[in-house]
Amino acid sequence: MLAPIDRVIEVLAGVIMVLTFTNALSVSHAGKPDVRAMLIGSLGCNLAWGIIDGIMYLMNCLAARGHKLDAFRALRAANDPEAQRILIAELPEELAGEVGSVELAPIIRRLRELPEPSPRPRLGLDEWLGALGIFGLVFSSTLPVVLPFLLVSNATFALRISNLVAVGLLFLTGYVFGWHTRHNPWRWGIAMVFIGCLLTAVAFYLGG
Repeated sequence: MLAPIDRVIEVLAGVIMVLTFTNALSVSHAGKPDVRAMLIGSLGCNLAWGIIDGIMYLMNCLAARGHKLDAFRALRAANDPEAQRILIAELPEELAGEVGSVELAPIIRRLRELPEPSPRPRLGLDEWLGALGIFGLVFSSTLPVVLPFLLVSNATFALRISNLVAVGLLFLTGYVFGWHTRHNPWRWGIAMVFIGCLLTAVAFYLGG
């Protein structure tokens, strides 16, 4: 399943992408066909990107599982000093320097007693659910931003409401990001509004 930070990043990406469409709309003379084209474009873009991002996530998961499988096989075949080096390399950096041969020896012994692993890495249910979650987050993040254009006939007023909703979503993603990274969530909320607007401008002016 997706970690909270991964969810924040996917929502942020979805909001930025839809903003590049809504703010490209020339509200001064936009008619219903223009609004409809913007809605189709923004929904289609995030639909496509949700699928692409989900597939990329599955590929990364498969590569990570393959790496772990290779490390597991190498550890089982290596002598004790080399096996300890392999195991330490797989540990988080914070733990790698805190363990010695006394702690590692029983772990290596237990790993060697495990059954022979599968010849190929395989994706589990969690990975497939994670990919589905990515698709859902990217696509659903479009809806609150485009909804004002469906409910309000005046394009200028709808764009203002849409931008206000987008700012709220950017602040919320920053707040959650700050909370989970043990930083000040209010500062990160405000910072994410500016970061999101900056990234939207970059994407817009570079043709994203």
